[in-house]
Amino acid sequence: MSESAMDAPARQKVDLPIYPSPEAVVADLDPSYPIFCVRPHKIHSVARRFVEGFPGDVLYAVKCNPEPHMLDALFAAGVHHFDTASLVEVARVSEQLPGATSYFMHPVKSRAAILSAHRVYGVDHFVVDHPAELEKIAQIVPPGPDTVIVVRLEIHYEGAVYELSSKFGAPLPEAAALARDALARGYRYGLSFHVGSQCLEAEGFEMGLDLVGQVIAQVGESPVCVDVGGGFPGRYLNSQGAELDDFFVAIRKGLATLALPEECRVLCEPGRGLCVDGESLITQVHLRKDDALYLNDGMYGSFIEEKLGLQLPVRMIGS
Repeated sequence: MSESAMDAPARQKVDLPIYPSPEAVVADLDPSYPIFCVRPHKIHSVARRFVEGFPGDVLYAVKCNPEPHMLDALFAAGVHHFDTASLVEVARVSEQLPGATSYFMHPVKSRAAILSAHRVYGVDHFVVDHPAELEKIAQIVPPGPDTVIVVRLEIHYEGAVYELSSKFGAPLPEAAALARDALARGYRYGLSFHVGSQCLEAEGFEMGLDLVGQVIAQVGESPVCVDVGGGFPGRYLNSQGAELDDFFVAIRKGLATLALPEECRVLCEPGRGLCVDGESLITQVHLRKDDALYLNDGMYGSFIEEKLGLQLPVRMIGS
């Protein structure tokens, strides 16, 4: 019988050996295979910057790096909320981190995933960007005081490396209609947007919050949460982006224009912005042809972002 990705077991956490440096790893193991090195101190440092600087709750986007050690390090640093995009991710967070809260923030979900996420794992925040998805959820999850339908808005911002709104997000009139429909069904509603992955300038978040304000005006009732999404950039050789504090300032500025009630929660969903410095990769050069190096990993593996134009920092170990 074939096994689907949804049936596959979650990666198991194993105890990792501790080394003082990548050089020590190479000296001890002399590996002929790629090795990921987890850097808990880096994870802790950036997580604390988010927790202390963002004006709300920080949700780690699990899909960016679901490694058990990454989740543990983030939770220990104070990140207790998680943006889960599949039932596998919901299960992983719930089983590994019993004190964590998962939010099902993928706009397209199977009925089975919705049912299990809600009944088995207690998930009560679901994102939608289309009436059919809201109808699907309504047939499975009854309205209640803690159940929130988060409507994802379409936003076209050109300052991000990866544009996402051509795939997900509802135009403003449709978003307002979805929010009103959710309210009419007895749900509470929230609003979200995503400026795009690897957003380089903070102004995109102000633009998104302006759209949120327009939808609130059309709905006529304040949301219980506003989710500014992800997009917080990692640091690459050719793609640095604004400083993290600049994004927080822009978000605070945008929120100040909305006059949200005090009980309205503010959320964000950083992925690479939280984890990009938390691991490094050791690879081995198997062959050199003039200026071409042949490694034991590649652009369809760990170096996929090189194929997409982002340049990773590299240094040589050994001769």
